[in-house]
Amino acid sequence: MTTSRESKEKKGEATGRDRILTVIVFALFFSWLLAFSFEGRVLYAITDFYGVSAQTYVFGAIAAQFAGLLTCGFFVRTMRAAKKLILFSIVLCAAATSVFFFQPSFLWMAALLSAAFFVGCCVAAWGYYFKGCTPKGERIKTMADALISSNILMILLNMTAIHISPQIGLGSSILMLVLAFFFALRLPKEGAPQKQVERSAAGSEAIRASKFGALAFLCLFIVVITINSGLMYQVVNPAFVHLKLLTSLYWAVPYIAALLIMRNLPRRISRSYILYVAIAMIGISFILFILLGRSWPDYLLVNTLMLGACGVYDLFWWSILGDILELDKNPAKILGIGLASNVLGVLLGGFIGNAIGTVGGSEQHPIFMALGVVCITLILLPPLHNRLTKLLKSHVFLTAFAEMPEKEQRRKMSSFNPMEPLTARESEVMELLIHGRTYKEIAAELFISENTIGSHARNIYAKAEVTNRVELMDLFLNPPDPDSEQEQT
Repeated sequence: MTTSRESKEKKGEATGRDRILTVIVFALFFSWLLAFSFEGRVLYAITDFYGVSAQTYVFGAIAAQFAGLLTCGFFVRTMRAAKKLILFSIVLCAAATSVFFFQPSFLWMAALLSAAFFVGCCVAAWGYYFKGCTPKGERIKTMADALISSNILMILLNMTAIHISPQIGLGSSILMLVLAFFFALRLPKEGAPQKQVERSAAGSEAIRASKFGALAFLCLFIVVITINSGLMYQVVNPAFVHLKLLTSLYWAVPYIAALLIMRNLPRRISRSYILYVAIAMIGISFILFILLGRSWPDYLLVNTLMLGACGVYDLFWWSILGDILELDKNPAKILGIGLASNVLGVLLGGFIGNAIGTVGGSEQHPIFMALGVVCITLILLPPLHNRLTKLLKSHVFLTAFAEMPEKEQRRKMSSFNPMEPLTARESEVMELLIHGRTYKEIAAELFISENTIGSHARNIYAKAEVTNRVELMDLFLNPPDPDSEQEQT
C-alpha cells in the first residue's frame, strides 16, 4: 500500500515537473516568435533601422509558418520525434535570426522563410507535450500560463528593441531561443503510459467522423474570428504608431489580463457566454476606433477592448483544441490544423487591410469589414458550441463504456428501462447506437434502410424521454435512482 502511494506521488511529481518544463519551453520559444517572426516588433525595428520595408518579410513568414503547421503532423508521429524536431527548430531559428545582424540581402528572406516554416512545425510538435504532460482538465491552465509568460517576455523584447537598440533586441530574442533549447533538452522523450482502451471499429469510425466534422467547424470559426487580428495589425496598430512608448509597453497588457481572468474562472461558469462578451468588446472597439481620435486615452480604450477580446478568443479555442487532442493519436496534426486556421485568419485580415490601404481606401473600410466578421462570428458560435459539446460528451461516454468489463456492459444493457418498453428491433438498434455506430453502419448490419434506422432511433429517444444520442448515452451511463423517483412521487 505504501509503495503504491509513493509510486503515485512520484508519478504526480514527475508529471508536474514535465508540465512546468513544457510551459517554460513554449513561453521562451513563443516569446521569440511573437517578437520576431510573427508580426514582431523586433523584426520591424531591424527593418526600420536599415530603411527597408517589413511588409514582404512579414507576409512571407506568416505564410511559411502556415505551411509548417499543416505539414508537421504528417512526419512527426511520436513524442521522441517531436522532441528532436523542437530542438532542431530552435537551433535553426537562432541561426536564421543571427543573419539579421548583417546588411539586408537575399539571405534575410531565405533565413526568415526557413525559420518560419520550422516555427510552425515546432509549435505543432509541442502538441505532444501539451497532451502528454498535462491532465485533460488542466490544459486550459497550462495554455494560459504559457501564453501569459510568452507575452510578458515579448513585451520585454519589444521594449528593448524599440527603446534601447534593435540589435540588442535581436540578441535578446536569440537568448530566449538559447534558453528554450536548454530546457527542451530536459523534455521527456516518451509520454506517461496510458491505459489503452479497446473500442469497436465502428465506434472508432463514428468518433473519427464526428471529430473531423467538429474540428472543421472549429477551424472555420477560428479563421473568421482571427481575420480581425489581421485587420488590427494592418489598420489599428499603425494609427497609433506615434505613441511609441505606450504602445510598446501596454499593447499586450489587456491580453494578459483577459487570460488571467479566463484561467481562474470557476468551472461552473460557461466560457462560451464569456465569448459573447468578447465578441461585443471587439465590435465596440472597432466602432470607437472610427469615432475617437488618436490620442493616448483613445488608444488605451480601443486597445483594452480589442486585446482583451483577443485574449478571450485565443484561450477559448486553444482550450477546445486541447480537449480535441484526446480524440486522436497524433496531437501534432490536430494542433497544427487548428493553429494553421488562426494563422490563415491573420494572413487574410492582413492582406485585406494592406490591400485597402494600398488602393487608398479610408480607415473605415476595413472597420466595416471587421464589424461584418463580428456578425458572422455571432452566427457561428451557437452551432459550434452545440457540436463540440456533443462530440466531447460522446467521446467521454464511449471511453467509459469501452473500459467496462463485457459482463458489466451486458448488465447495463439488460437493466436499461425506458419509460415505455422497446420492441425487439428497437433494442437491437439501441445497442448499436450505444456502441457509437452510425446510421449507415447499423443499416448495413441489420439489412434495413437508413430511414428505418432513423425512425427506430426517434422512437427510442421518445420512449427514453431524450432528444438525441448524447442524452441517451448519458441516461444509459447514469440512470436515475428508482428510490429517489419514488420519494419525489
